[in-house]
Amino acid sequence: MLKKELKYIVSALLIFLFFYFLPFEERFLQGLKEAVYLTHEYAREHVIFCLIPALFIAGAITTFLSQASVMKYLGANAPKYLSYSVASVSGTILAVCSCTVLPIFAGIYLRGAGIGPATTFLYSGPAINVLAIVLTAKILGSDLGLARALGAILGGIIIGLIMEFIFRKEEKTRLEGIEFEGEKESLPLYKRISVLALLTGILIFATWGGKEGIAYTIYSIKWYLVSLFAIILGIVLIFWFNVSKMKIIFTAFSVIISYLVISEKEISFLIGVLGFSYALSTTKGEMSEWFQNTYLLAKQIFPLLFLGVFIAGLFFGRPGHEAIIPSSFVYALVGGNSIFANFFASLIGVLMYFATLTEVPILQGLLGAGMGYGPALALLLTGPAVSLPSLLVLKSIWGPKKTLVYGALVLTLGSICGYLFGLIRG
Repeated sequence: MLKKELKYIVSALLIFLFFYFLPFEERFLQGLKEAVYLTHEYAREHVIFCLIPALFIAGAITTFLSQASVMKYLGANAPKYLSYSVASVSGTILAVCSCTVLPIFAGIYLRGAGIGPATTFLYSGPAINVLAIVLTAKILGSDLGLARALGAILGGIIIGLIMEFIFRKEEKTRLEGIEFEGEKESLPLYKRISVLALLTGILIFATWGGKEGIAYTIYSIKWYLVSLFAIILGIVLIFWFNVSKMKIIFTAFSVIISYLVISEKEISFLIGVLGFSYALSTTKGEMSEWFQNTYLLAKQIFPLLFLGVFIAGLFFGRPGHEAIIPSSFVYALVGGNSIFANFFASLIGVLMYFATLTEVPILQGLLGAGMGYGPALALLLTGPAVSLPSLLVLKSIWGPKKTLVYGALVLTLGSICGYLFGLIRG
């Protein structure tokens, strides 16, 4: 009883002291405003279409992808040329940010993937997608686009190999503690792969942002493609996984009616997610397990993710908006190609949250303000790959030691690559 009351008193005291010493300077209040705005933008633009599908993909990986398959391509004993090659280019088709890639990473890592290949995927996934590379080359220059692609692939492999070497003993113990299973006879490989492929299709086209050339043609029909993948997924669940036909049909009609009434894609998509979740959770066997795995990942990731986004907004704000740390201070520190400028650009990239593809217009403005091309590459190799929110989530998956080492490796790699690129470019 005394312990409970003491906990209450300490909590009340901390809340009181927070508000008592809360600074009301204009810059701090502006930082609070930017933190709220950034969190609001993240919730509206990246959770429904991006993070939620990624969570279901992660849950599907944990449930359907046999450990034998994971170990074959990404396991610690898989041939390094195979595991690292697969991991380094797997993110090519995924337009995911440093936070959205986390549930997918967690799925393969907890399923038995080696820390090296899993880390390679974690790093290169957000930076290597085709849209990001094309947009970088077109807006910031072909040399910067090429350097980003090579840096993301080779950097991911280097970081993965170092992580594997440093934590080889801990990883051996971890893998020995995982109970490996054989293939589930009731769930053939092609059925599992079909679910992952359809979910990936929904994620890709729901987040498609290309608005020029062929990319614009796809953009103009993206929601038809999302609907097509969703319909096929519903059919697959009915006939291959024994999900109730009425529940799937009811979900589909709910989505259609909601869109006809309110014409909001986000709300309709969310209604579809809720109906889909209900259908899975009330179906016995693998479907219920899939929902449970997805829910547990969401429960672990969401609170830390939003806390991290809020903190990033508090200090750095949104693109083009001031927060506690003034942008003029940033500009003054990343001009030229000094070692410090590259290090500072990498540090900002490690801490600041960049939504998918937003790093390009941000850098366009920074380059125009005098940022060097070396620090620009350093920011491109760190910003999309890691952020304060993603580090907070990684700590809950990896623990503090691995998370700190990973963050330090990303920071070091970005600094070195940026400096070398600045020397070569001149």
